[in-house]
Amino acid sequence: MSFDSDIVIVGGGLNGPALALALAQTGRSVTIIDSQSRPVLEGAGFDGRSYALALASKRLLDAIGVWQAVADQSEAMLDIKVSDGRAGEGAGPFFLHFDHREIEEGPMGFMVEDRFLRRALLDAMDAEQNITQMFETRVVAQEVSPTGVSVTLADGRVLNAALLIGADGRSSGTAKRAGIGRTGWGYGQTALVACVQHEHPHMGIAHQFFMPPGPLAILPLPGNRSSIVWSETDARAQEIQALDDAAYLDVLRPRFGDFLGEIGLEGKRFTYPLNLTLANAFIGTRLALIGDAAHGMHPIAGQGLNAGLRDVGALAEVISDAAQRGEDFASPQVLARYQQWRRFDTAALAVATDGFNKLFSNDNPILRAGRGLGMGLVNAFPRLRRGFIREAAGLTGDLPKLLKGQRL
Repeated sequence: MSFDSDIVIVGGGLNGPALALALAQTGRSVTIIDSQSRPVLEGAGFDGRSYALALASKRLLDAIGVWQAVADQSEAMLDIKVSDGRAGEGAGPFFLHFDHREIEEGPMGFMVEDRFLRRALLDAMDAEQNITQMFETRVVAQEVSPTGVSVTLADGRVLNAALLIGADGRSSGTAKRAGIGRTGWGYGQTALVACVQHEHPHMGIAHQFFMPPGPLAILPLPGNRSSIVWSETDARAQEIQALDDAAYLDVLRPRFGDFLGEIGLEGKRFTYPLNLTLANAFIGTRLALIGDAAHGMHPIAGQGLNAGLRDVGALAEVISDAAQRGEDFASPQVLARYQQWRRFDTAALAVATDGFNKLFSNDNPILRAGRGLGMGLVNAFPRLRRGFIREAAGLTGDLPKLLKGQRL
């Protein structure tokens, strides 16, 4: 089989472009296919989310040449404060405080808005001669052979490559066409996402406030602005989203509190249904899955994109090392190394986020007492607290080179 490119990536969100850049910089030719148009992807109102990038994820973006383009639009997360309570009552007596000064590496992470990160990735791909970008294009079929893989596009064109990467989200068509099933469930929760202006500076502090319907994350953005990720039951979220801005703020204020002074909305409001979904395998014949195509989890710990970027770092390193040794980088033996590297870590993270959500998204007095005691104990022991801080910064475990800031 003659190849149009070494690797085809289906899905042009954030993980797909990051992987395309990492692979292209090692000499691989990559075609990346996105069903959206470029003007839609570059629109300020396309997604609305902001991402809590762990320090390790920032290092990866730096290593692939993207970070400098978003550095001026980012906000360092210096502290994280976690509290438990009810709307209108403020935080309970137990809380966690993670201070970046307890580790040597600096801020635990950085907040970046989707609109800036997405545009930076697109621009970086424009400058990379080994990357071909295809917009407003859908894959309708895929076939594998012992020597390669082919994808058929909606317009009838066929592309051939050595390896196919699915980066096409929680309902991954790439995974479905490969016969890879999924395990998961819905939470009956919807995330309300918006940007909030506030009177007082946030001082680089991220807040996670646990309430019975679900958590409210208040995440620092440049200026006197914060991103909120506010989980409510599906029905209640639908009601809140239907309100006008003034009524929306009336519902938010008792939950948000007054510690940042008066608040107002900036830009559009968004909603995202929350669920857990894990691909039953991260690889197939000449195929690998990354990001939400492999694993989608609750945003309670803010690890969704960070987990995807770990996939990017691991897969890029596995492919690069195999190619340098003269191996077929799309062979089952090589791809198995990627799955072995990422699957346990991802499953453990999914179980943890699932458990945290079930533990904290309720008003059971026994569970409230237990989780309060647990937070108090973690806060009281510096070594334990430091371990949690390093975990939040993405500095634990078997890190790929890119997440250490090293180029491949």
